[in-house]
Amino acid sequence: MIKNTIIRIFHFYRDGFREMTIGRTLWAIILIKLFVMFFILKLFFFPSFLSGKSETEKQDYVGVELTDRMAE
Repeated sequence: MIKNTIIRIFHFYRDGFREMTIGRTLWAIILIKLFVMFFILKLFFFPSFLSGKSETEKQDYVGVELTDRMAE
């Protein structure tokens, strides 16, 4: 019963994606926007403060940041 339902859902989406015309273009735009948001913007606006540090230095940094932010 559950297996048949899962198979029917899979076939529904598979057939729907096969029949898309403008939907493929929209999905391409969505995927490009997600790539820009998560990869490109991360490189420029969210630098890694903890790269090249040891485990104890990372733990100390996170501990200090958490306690400082709670004090504010």
